[in-house]
Amino acid sequence: MKSIKQSNKKAAFTIVELLVVMSIIMILMGTLLPAFNRAKRYARKVRQTAQFKSIDVGLELYRNEFESYPPSDGEDAGGDNHYPGAMKLAEAMMGQDLLGFHPSSLFNKEGKDASGTIDLYFRLNPPPQPPTQPYLENMRARKGPFLQLESANPYSLLELYGVGNFENLGDTSCDPNGGIVLCDEYKRVRSPITGNKIGSPILYYRADVSSTTHDDTSLTTARLSIYNCRDNQELIDLGIVWDIASGYAHPMADTGTTTPDGLSPEWEIFYRMTRDEKVSVIPRPKMVDSYILISAGYDGLYGTKDDVFNFGD
Repeated sequence: MKSIKQSNKKAAFTIVELLVVMSIIMILMGTLLPAFNRAKRYARKVRQTAQFKSIDVGLELYRNEFESYPPSDGEDAGGDNHYPGAMKLAEAMMGQDLLGFHPSSLFNKEGKDASGTIDLYFRLNPPPQPPTQPYLENMRARKGPFLQLESANPYSLLELYGVGNFENLGDTSCDPNGGIVLCDEYKRVRSPITGNKIGSPILYYRADVSSTTHDDTSLTTARLSIYNCRDNQELIDLGIVWDIASGYAHPMADTGTTTPDGLSPEWEIFYRMTRDEKVSVIPRPKMVDSYILISAGYDGLYGTKDDVFNFGD
């Protein structure tokens, strides 16, 4: 019987074969990675659209209770935005302590305690123990919350920007955490307080149904338009949530540059993005008689092509 000699020589890949395999892997990665990123962005946009739908429901509940949508105007006579629309949206939906909206807060500029001092948010944390009569009356006056907590993504300005006691509210009794805003589904950073991932604030603009224009030719006409581009300006000017340290500004931030007509070019972005292109006779916005919600989108920058709106693309 013949013995079968086994070769000690082990089979191995040649350098050429390894290079071929690596090339194929690189080609596959180059083909699949963009598709994966597109799918990831699409999934986030679907979640953002769903959040807007939840806010839509909350705003309709608010309107049924108070016969109008929450205001978004924050400008005083001097043009300073003391209470941006994004913060008013959050208070209307949740209350500033997430226990429900109090109709007599500074939100309507009428909330005062017995001494005549403005009580900005009617905050109740921590509530008194045992409950006092003013506390019970406060809770009975609450409406809502009009939005489920899991759909709201509420965060304080202190968590988002490191800004406590939002200075432009101009009152020493204001929330030391800077008040709350509702954040979008494009979560890029972790909260230094809770550790949860945070998105950018959802901007809110309510339509002025008494107006007929959607104009960006001057600050005066902007304030007289159906939507005032300045309603969230000071919040936008705080900077980018995921890049606060760099000081890089949103495209819609007020950089101080002006056109010959006196309006900053960055403000024109709002009117261009929200204009209804189907109406060519005069500039008209989409959502002409209700409100506009804006998410900064995947890049976290307001005023760019990937912004998400409640009226769609």
